[in-house]
Amino acid sequence: MSDQVQSALLALAGNTAAPSSVLLRLLAVPDPRVRNAVAQRENLPPQVVEAILAHPELEVRQIFGESPNADPTQRARLLDDPSADHSLVLALGPQPYRKPVEPLPDWAYARLLTHPRAIVRHETLASPTVPPHILAALADHADAAFRKASCRVWDELPHPVREALLHDDNADVRQTAQLSVPFPDEQLTTQLLADLADSWRIPDLLTRGQLNRKLVESLISEGKHLRAIAANPHLPPDLVEQMATSSDPYVRLIVSARSDLTEEQRAAIDYTVDAQTHLSTLEWVLNANEEPDILRRCATSAHPWLRRSAAACPGLPQDTVELLARDEDFAVRLLLCESQPTPPPELLLDLYLGRQHRAAQMLITHPRFPTQGLAARFGNSPDPVRRRLALRDPALDPLLLDRLSRDLETQEQAAQHPHLPVVRIKELLANPAPVPAAARNPSLPPSAMHELLDRTNTQL
Repeated sequence: MSDQVQSALLALAGNTAAPSSVLLRLLAVPDPRVRNAVAQRENLPPQVVEAILAHPELEVRQIFGESPNADPTQRARLLDDPSADHSLVLALGPQPYRKPVEPLPDWAYARLLTHPRAIVRHETLASPTVPPHILAALADHADAAFRKASCRVWDELPHPVREALLHDDNADVRQTAQLSVPFPDEQLTTQLLADLADSWRIPDLLTRGQLNRKLVESLISEGKHLRAIAANPHLPPDLVEQMATSSDPYVRLIVSARSDLTEEQRAAIDYTVDAQTHLSTLEWVLNANEEPDILRRCATSAHPWLRRSAAACPGLPQDTVELLARDEDFAVRLLLCESQPTPPPELLLDLYLGRQHRAAQMLITHPRFPTQGLAARFGNSPDPVRRRLALRDPALDPLLLDRLSRDLETQEQAAQHPHLPVVRIKELLANPAPVPAAARNPSLPPSAMHELLDRTNTQL
């Protein structure tokens, strides 16, 4: 199969208007990429789902089982596949980037958690898609690994259940439960620090737990775990002041972003944040997502880390959204667009066109990305990126659309435009050098889709 034929069939497999008859023919194409593209589609018709579940190629069924677009109830039916065991595929589950995945039905998890293969049971326990109520029900399971997994939903567990896990007969379960306590008291923190020795978990514990002062002073004098200690919310003020002058610039930065400091105290610390500094969202700011006064203080802070963290909180008041949209810090503006339900449309466009960061290129998919007036603004731009934006304008002039479908730098995108005349779509597919993307155009009639399949079949 030539690359052009394969590209055309892949585009057709992604055509949202392709009827069942076309999708069923694509499932029979002797090219795994084309068949798998059908199996990964959203909103598959029932007839096509049945064909996938009964497909002779194991890979097609597995791809469907891994698809984040597939209905979880339909995916779970693979557990009854008589010719193959898909349990591990379903246990691992889909793992799309920044997209939530619906869980399987409860009966499927019951099957997976009682599977005879240990790897299936353990992968299911580790899956991020398992619902909290399923994990919570495992707290009294006979298998220690199951009880340990229930600690992942600590906040969902009743107090007596938590107490039982904290005193579990199994040391691993017991320690996992103890580490699940959000802010362990000094006694528990001291005990865990002794038990963990040189574990990778120690910095996290030093960040959250109430610390024995002598231990903290000892660690500071030895220069150990300073960054974790600097973030601990229970640190006494005099030790905070001491760490604010640390020789480690990142320790000073962490101290400067503490919740218990005033703006004057922050300004007195020698810290640096530039556009390239990657900073995770401050947990204390995220925890204030429903406290507008705290978010406003963070949004108006001179500290970029506080403003970035406020921008990442969906509960940010609208007046501060508008304020941060004009922020001088690029990361603040980007986080605002990524995290807020109503970012200013012009900010989305500005960041997209600035192309300063890969994440900014994804902003074009945001529902508030502007469309009105783009044809007039960018239809004649010398920049092909801007000319392509003109295709998003709902009032796009047919003559401009036709011109963009003949422009080699915008042709592929124009070929998929739903308002492109069918005659022109067919021209693009029939040219000596066809444009495969035209097969994705939802205005392509089913008869033309079948004609394309007939034509490509002679080239397979």
